[in-house]
Amino acid sequence: MRPRDLSDHSPYVPGRGVEEVARERGIDPDDLIKLSSNENPHGPSPAAVEAIRDHADRVNQYPKSSHTDLTARIAEKWGIGDEQVWVSPGADGSIDYLSRAALEPGDEVLVPSPGFAYYAMSSRYHHGEVTEYELSTADGFAQDAETVLSAYGGERIVYVTSPHNPSGSTMPLDEVEAVADATAPETLVVVDEAYGEFSDVDSAIPLADERDDVAVLRTFSKAYGLAGLRIGYSVVPEAWGEAYARVNTPFAANELACRAALAALDDDDHVEQSIESARWAREYIADELDAPTVDSAGNFVLAAVGDGERVAEAAQERGVIIRDCTSFGLPEHVRISTGTREETREAVDLLNETLADLGLGVRA
Repeated sequence: MRPRDLSDHSPYVPGRGVEEVARERGIDPDDLIKLSSNENPHGPSPAAVEAIRDHADRVNQYPKSSHTDLTARIAEKWGIGDEQVWVSPGADGSIDYLSRAALEPGDEVLVPSPGFAYYAMSSRYHHGEVTEYELSTADGFAQDAETVLSAYGGERIVYVTSPHNPSGSTMPLDEVEAVADATAPETLVVVDEAYGEFSDVDSAIPLADERDDVAVLRTFSKAYGLAGLRIGYSVVPEAWGEAYARVNTPFAANELACRAALAALDDDDHVEQSIESARWAREYIADELDAPTVDSAGNFVLAAVGDGERVAEAAQERGVIIRDCTSFGLPEHVRISTGTREETREAVDLLNETLADLGLGVRA
């Protein structure tokens, strides 16, 4: 007995962790700077930590009440109906929910390349097919309706990522609307705003509220610092609301995750600090790194270093963990997450030393 043929499925490649690198290289974990996974260097909201402690003795109960409370709070934040909020275990959980709700076997999904691997993974899990539209290094991975529509062929779901991972480019709201206007009525345009808090571009959530062909993904993993709890949500058209009960995994968003997210939503100081810090760090990296970078609206910067794998490996020896972008189809690039000011300054100095030693970079 064997599983079904999974040869078309590629495993998700995460950024390397501190413990993994420390164990492999015999380095004290405290001596490593991890800038590989776009995590919040300031940790979770203190209010979220307090909420976790306060509700830890309730984990014997299913999270029905907390799930309902979080749904209502998110709906209030965005001025939409409760039924339009699909709380999920991370934004990737919402991707699965939308795949279940939208895809029939053989339906196609249009995804950006390079881009977040899980769009295609979820489609294939649900017996869908995948086509791609190309974002180009030549124009800084610029996103517009023409780029998407040039590859569009009637797909059931079209994914847009704004800010885009791994480049940090954005798609203005009018361009998102142009995609939705030009695609077929049965096509759902899904705008992934996992890094939306760090960007100045308007959210597409009002479009999801006004139309029946746009949905938006959001997460608590980045600006809110709750990556380890796996909590996110999607905002869907009102007409899609009743589908949630038919496609979601029972109680998938756990009690502590829901309670932490509720508290984090009201901790404006933590979110503002996280956003300000990321904006400072990405500007610092762009200005001080001895390699060309792409303008970014996320909490990371994509840099062209010539040999991403080689640079990432050598940087680890100096104590900096960054993301080799070979898995994104960008072997000449690395992605550097924004750290605290101290971490960012130290990491850039060490990366510049690495580039110089390897004979790479603009001033090598």
